[in-house]
Amino acid sequence: MSEETRRLSMAVVDAFTDEPLSGNAAGVIPEADGLDDDQRQAIAREIAASETAFLSGSERADRRIRYFSPTTEVDLCGHATIASHAHLFERGEIEAGTHTLETNVGVLEIELRSDGTVWMTQDEPEIEPVDLAYEAVADALGVDPAALADVGADLPPAVASTGLPFLVVPVNFLEHLGNAEPDEGAVAELCESVDAAGLYAFTFDTLTAEATLHGRLFAPPLGIAEDPVTGTASGAVGAYLRAVDAFGEDFPDEMVLEQGHFLDCPGEVRVRVGEDVRVGGRAVEAISGSITIAEDEDEDGLIEA
Repeated sequence: MSEETRRLSMAVVDAFTDEPLSGNAAGVIPEADGLDDDQRQAIAREIAASETAFLSGSERADRRIRYFSPTTEVDLCGHATIASHAHLFERGEIEAGTHTLETNVGVLEIELRSDGTVWMTQDEPEIEPVDLAYEAVADALGVDPAALADVGADLPPAVASTGLPFLVVPVNFLEHLGNAEPDEGAVAELCESVDAAGLYAFTFDTLTAEATLHGRLFAPPLGIAEDPVTGTASGAVGAYLRAVDAFGEDFPDEMVLEQGHFLDCPGEVRVRVGEDVRVGGRAVEAISGSITIAEDEDEDGLIEA
């Protein structure tokens, strides 16, 4: 290895599943100290997962994490957080218990259980109703406007955030959600009009009896046409459901949000909404290896994976 290159350990870890090649894949770089932003972006582009997590030391928490999609940095990413901690636990680098994590939105608490389940505390929820015509939203999603209007009186669209804002859009039936044919440009414009990172459409009509709802996330502002299984958006939706009093006095202690089935990457996110919002799940390593980067500032960063 020449002095101008550096070899980094890397993995691709599937989150919100215990089966490889399902759920949502995240790149994980467990030793990212010293990498500049251009190098991180080049690595994320090469790995080509929806997000890649870069872990490094922190003076404020047990570790620092930053997330990059193939095109841009993302302030918070649930599935990459779950994947990173499950990966470190599997490698024996951290033990079960409570850990702290410095992110771009603040320091978050991570609970790692002995069975490998990871629970991530989200940022303080913010819910803001939005005034959008059903026709415009339906056109962007590629569904009949009636599929939205049918539930809109009780479940109005809103922007919900527990660290990253998402436009939350309820749909009446799974058939309509599954057959949605979104216009990526129109979804991007719609999200940008309400300062959202993506559009999360969901229905209480589910594939499995255990699931609370079925969701799909379209996030072209982040360079992601559709994300298979989304932790941060799931937390935001959980907070939204409490804010709109979706279950009345019978709000569940734990919700199961199924996602990814229409991309052949099924997964489940567990969500708890109490004094804070927490999302949880398992993760499994699918690929492990190394990636080589150029240390010379004149290089474009990536040598080989």
